[in-house]
Amino acid sequence: MTTQPDAETPTTRLEEEGEIAADYLEELLDIADLDGDIDIDVDHGRAAVEIVSEDPSDRSLRRLAGRDGEVLDALQELTRLAVQAKTGERSRLMLDVAGYRAARRETLTGVANDAVARVKETGAPVSLEPMNPFERKVVHDAVAAAGFVSDSEGVEPHRYVVVRQP
Repeated sequence: MTTQPDAETPTTRLEEEGEIAADYLEELLDIADLDGDIDIDVDHGRAAVEIVSEDPSDRSLRRLAGRDGEVLDALQELTRLAVQAKTGERSRLMLDVAGYRAARRETLTGVANDAVARVKETGAPVSLEPMNPFERKVVHDAVAAAGFVSDSEGVEPHRYVVVRQP
């Protein structure tokens, strides 16, 4: 009797994506002569990879985030392409460097809560500044958690969120 190998679960596939991404990023860190550890997780149905510093006072990894996260966005896209080259499937992997996205998520949640408060107070829709897709997703999630409605409007790179009453 022959046995079939177990079917690959979504979590196993995401863990594989994380491992491929970690290998790619470790090579990049070596080339750039930067010290960092790679943390791999699965978060909200996505592989989540973070480059963290061994020394909390070392700010050299922040260069990989760049001003306003533009270097991080590019690095994330390159990492997704490296994963796709190995797996043959498009990756939705999320990359963070030195806690940049985590801190940005906290800030954006505050922005969303402030917008919800203004909509409650005035009843009028509130338009926010243009944001990248990650930032808009964070705002949409925070607005929905507050029981309000939000939509993205405009065209990249000037796409922005509008918060409205339900």
